[in-house]
Amino acid sequence: MNIRPLYDRIVVKRVEEQEQVQGGIIIPDTAKEKPQEGEVVAVGKGKRNDKGEFAAMELAAGDRILFGKYSGSDIKLDGQEYLIMREDEVLAVITKK
Repeated sequence: MNIRPLYDRIVVKRVEEQEQVQGGIIIPDTAKEKPQEGEVVAVGKGKRNDKGEFAAMELAAGDRILFGKYSGSDIKLDGQEYLIMREDEVLAVITKK
């Protein structure tokens, strides 16, 4: 992938949830909501402070995150769908025990 987000933005690939069928009813793809979980693919350098220095980003490529339903902007690159959002739109980082 040839994309580098600027400043405090990140590129996220949505993680598809497992298909769950309740009561034998299959929900068509058009009626499903998009997942609010994703994997960080790329991060920018960080936000500039008043002195012109970059503040370090808390997220890194490979982090699994949760984000709001209407967060970010959808883009399509090389046939894949991604989201570009600001780091402060991320609600939580998912860690495995």
